[in-house]
Amino acid sequence: MYTTELKDKSQKQAATPLSAEDPERLAAFEARVAADDFIEPKDWMPDAYRKTLVRQISQHAHSEIVGMLPEGNWITRAPSLRRKAVLLAKVQDEGGHGLYLYAAAETLGTSRDEMVEALHSGRAKYSTIFNYPTLTWADIGAIGWLVDGAAIMNQVPLQRTSYGPYARAMVRICKEESFHQRQGYEIMTTLAKGSAEQKRMAQDALDRWWWPSLMMFGPPDDNSPNSAQSMRWRIKRESNDEIRQRFVDATVPQAEAIGLSIPDADLKWNEARDAYDFGAIDWEEFYAVVRGEGPVAKERMAARVSAREDGRWVREAALAHAEKRAVRLAAE
Repeated sequence: MYTTELKDKSQKQAATPLSAEDPERLAAFEARVAADDFIEPKDWMPDAYRKTLVRQISQHAHSEIVGMLPEGNWITRAPSLRRKAVLLAKVQDEGGHGLYLYAAAETLGTSRDEMVEALHSGRAKYSTIFNYPTLTWADIGAIGWLVDGAAIMNQVPLQRTSYGPYARAMVRICKEESFHQRQGYEIMTTLAKGSAEQKRMAQDALDRWWWPSLMMFGPPDDNSPNSAQSMRWRIKRESNDEIRQRFVDATVPQAEAIGLSIPDADLKWNEARDAYDFGAIDWEEFYAVVRGEGPVAKERMAARVSAREDGRWVREAALAHAEKRAVRLAAE
């Protein structure tokens, strides 16, 4: 998923402490979660569970919507009609993912307007990866291969998350993200096997997107404020560090297969662990981007706010039409 387990200031009130919940209901809820039952919207759930889900699902939805921006900018500049059509379809998919996720969050009692307002005011977060610029066509390949590849690693376990509407939304999202990852890798393969200049472009994109992609999985487990409780409630099924390691192990051979080099001098295969060791992540950069100091963070949010305002008349017209139609049907 595109969330990064960030603290979110969008909740107006703190969640009710678990100690204050009805003990019988809480015990029954915990037993259902432990038995891998889905929790549905009309089921009783602890207030903290509800608020955790709203935070996580809304961050995920925001990330899908903001994630349309770096790629949408390249639709008209894609190098062929086929590339334009494929990229257009991908951006459309991301918009659909945001819609599914906002709808899932709405089943928890929060409105879409509330979620969008929290995003635009800066109280809600989205994935830091989208606050980096797309400088060349190779960046579109790197986003598909690395960013969507990382998203798949996060999202496949979410098909078994404990909240039913979220889990069901993830089934279709995962299928489409798989297509996105293959589209990105195909772009990078084409460039890597092209001219020397094209290969340099691909390598440059990999160099710039590798470390931000590793940051996508969120802070280390010992510094992730929400992971322990989310794991207990099976909102999350695997830890940040576990999924990050799996991503590295899967992606390094892919880079080698097309003749590109991972920009990490400390990367090496560890026979004892049967996994790759890799260098230290610059978490100072991560938290700086979270604070809104990313290279294009202000531009991203300005674009979202502008789109919201530019489309206001359409929403108002649709609502007015629906109200008039309801009055007419009632009269009939």
